[in-house]
Amino acid sequence: MRLTRRYRFSASHRLHSHALSDEENRRIYGKCNYPFGHGHDYVLEVSVTGPLDAATGRIVDLDTLDGLVAREIVTPLDHKNLSLEVGAFRETVPTTENLVAEIRRRLDAAWSGAFGVAGPSLERIRVEETKRNYIELA
Repeated sequence: MRLTRRYRFSASHRLHSHALSDEENRRIYGKCNYPFGHGHDYVLEVSVTGPLDAATGRIVDLDTLDGLVAREIVTPLDHKNLSLEVGAFRETVPTTENLVAEIRRRLDAAWSGAFGVAGPSLERIRVEETKRNYIELA
């Protein structure tokens, strides 16, 4: 079985690569390279898989999942400038692709501590940046 839980957070960023010239950054990232950044209301989906527990009728304890996502993702990222306030993006361009990879890294690192070895598996991360743009990582 699979369960998908949805979370929301708001953050700003500037798409700018230190490996590129200012002209290249403007050409590649366009308005997203605006020096003062811009913001998004991100929608994060976390999908987990696992067997149905006969006693609870669930595949995951939602309070545990919600606490993990709040602690590792929402609280550290909500209302932050990803480019300036989140260490993972000081040298890495905070594209949605890189944001999804960072979210996965953070959840993977904390997963067994929250659920143990026999717990559910983290199957997929999906982040919607805009109504037209989302990234998934399985």
